Amino acid sequence: MGIRSIIAGNRWLIATSFLVLCLVPLARLTLSRHDDIGVIILLCTVALMADRFWPTLDFRLSDAPMAPLIAFVGCDGSGKSTLSADLFSTVSRVRPTAISYLGLGSGAIGERIKRLPLIGRHVERKLAKKASQARTSGEKIPGLATALVIYLFSLARLRRFNRMLKLRRAGVVVLTDRYPQMECPGFYDGPGLSAASPRGRLVAAIARQERRLYEYMTAFRPDVVVRLNVDAATALARKPDHRADLLRKKVAVTPLLRFAGAPIIDLDATLPYKLVYREAAEILNDLISRKLEERLSTVAA
Repeated sequence: MGIRSIIAGNRWLIATSFLVLCLVPLARLTLSRHDDIGVIILLCTVALMADRFWPTLDFRLSDAPMAPLIAFVGCDGSGKSTLSADLFSTVSRVRPTAISYLGLGSGAIGERIKRLPLIGRHVERKLAKKASQARTSGEKIPGLATALVIYLFSLARLRRFNRMLKLRRAGVVVLTDRYPQMECPGFYDGPGLSAASPRGRLVAAIARQERRLYEYMTAFRPDVVVRLNVDAATALARKPDHRADLLRKKVAVTPLLRFAGAPIIDLDATLPYKLVYREAAEILNDLISRKLEERLSTVAA
């Protein structure tokens, strides 16, 4: 048995042993600098997760046909989650269909933290402030711990993205709620560490790694992007608990997103929901029919 086979068969054991050996000196170094011991835990988690997911980032886009992918994007309050869920309920009755959430999920986690007794609101505000600084152009990423947390969220997004690709390769039509992009870093499903300036070489390295994740994901273009457009007043009326300045920023950016040249169809999401749903259903039916015809033509040829 060769060395490579031994390493491949015991990759997790080797990685865990290496991390255990490094834990004590890393902890001493961290504590001597009066830093947060949580950095060590996060660093270990990132290393283990990267070991699990990093081999998928090889940019070898398969030539094998995949089932249609329709991405629903838009500002918060545009109705993309409701619309994609309703279309899934309809289409799944006639053919294999899946819905995939490709956001970070940080908002839901923040809400759970906020509900913690006594310290919840304080901790959530502190975390939100650091995350906002890291995602603002012209600012500096607050530190290693913040960079690692943002990177972990991006890894979680990568995991959901790879699950979505497996479904498409299995012939399942996929509807996504959100889709990663690289044109507007820092927010709106873009890389979280590419807007602010990194502090130190390690943070800069993490930012480069995260950017590579997004380069990989955006290399897979949706068959159609359904862009749901709303004005800021409508978005705020539907999402009164969201920050008004952030909603306005998202409304302004929405028409600028190109998603690596994927076909985009704009819908006016301020119209009555039945009309929006009808238009989206027609788009989805046309795409599925066209893809089926292309596949049959390929088989016939």
